[in-house]
Amino acid sequence: MNFAFRAQETKLCEQIAATMRSLDQEHDLETTDQQTAAVNLRAALSSLAACGYLHLGLAPHPTGIEGPILMLKAMEAVAMVAPSVCLSVEMSTRMFGRILNTWGNGEHKERWLTPVINGQRLGAVALSEGAMNVDNDPLQTEARLEGDTAVISGRKTYVVNAGIADWIAVAGRIEKQPAFFLIDKASPGLKISRRLKTLGYEAVVINDLVLDKCRIPGQRIIGPFGNQPILEIVRLWENQILLGLSLGLTQAALQAAQTYANEHHTGGKPIIAYQEVAFKLAEMLTLLQTAQLLAYRAVWTADKDPREAQSLTWCAKVFCTEAAEKVASSALQILAGAGFTSGNVAERAYRCAKYGQIAGTSTEIARVKIGDAALGQRL
Repeated sequence: MNFAFRAQETKLCEQIAATMRSLDQEHDLETTDQQTAAVNLRAALSSLAACGYLHLGLAPHPTGIEGPILMLKAMEAVAMVAPSVCLSVEMSTRMFGRILNTWGNGEHKERWLTPVINGQRLGAVALSEGAMNVDNDPLQTEARLEGDTAVISGRKTYVVNAGIADWIAVAGRIEKQPAFFLIDKASPGLKISRRLKTLGYEAVVINDLVLDKCRIPGQRIIGPFGNQPILEIVRLWENQILLGLSLGLTQAALQAAQTYANEHHTGGKPIIAYQEVAFKLAEMLTLLQTAQLLAYRAVWTADKDPREAQSLTWCAKVFCTEAAEKVASSALQILAGAGFTSGNVAERAYRCAKYGQIAGTSTEIARVKIGDAALGQRL
């Protein structure tokens, strides 16, 4: 287990970060206007595809480098600059794309996956029903076959990208077995609610869906999967995305606090010279370093020893998402009035951090599952 990055991997992450900084200068990547957010996201997809970011975890990278830790590190670089873009891109690539890459057939990959990897199309995944997680609730969305057509009925909530996606992978059941249904935005019977207003990730378009006898060709069904734990696998992927986002938020908040502490003077000296501020920064750095190590170990384990991955990912999910909120809060304290006003990096990180604790496997449910795994001596 080696978390050191080779020169080529470091160069790729630096290139991705530079790409995002350039986009951030040209566009308002955290705009609340849906139309502008959609345009900005398409521009980001094109740029990230060009530097190979969208290939990570889905297809051979143009440079030949790959690996789950590199994928997480690259995700962190995107989230540091534009967390909203990162969440939208990841739900398209590392969620929608991975479903196709893992379980799709040749036609699915050629028609649906390739354009996503190339940044030409945007995907979404509809999992939740009623609440933001599906850990303890069975899927209620059902499909039945009428000849070569699948007729789907159900309701999905909190679907990232739903209002602007080209395609949506809807989790449901057919013949009492789990499956995914590939639905394009023009499918009859698909109804998308008005965009939900959110505390953080303000540029992300999140909607609820209603499937009212939505009809799709039968070849757009992925599955059914029998007794395979597909929802656990997809939730694992979602939690990995939330780890990357949390690391990016933590890193951004810490950097903002460090810069301010060095540049802002009081009493004739920079505030970093005061022990109280220096100690706070030290604690923030310790949380970041620990979160990175735990997150990297979790994704490495998922690749090398999947049996141990779930419990370790829950541990990382709890620590990293809560560390992001703590570091962002401390950054606001250091920035004082500059942090309390809207529009700064630390304030944005603080608002976004809460999403990571309630999306995917919530930290409360994760703690229960960690305890169950510990009792079973599986940690």
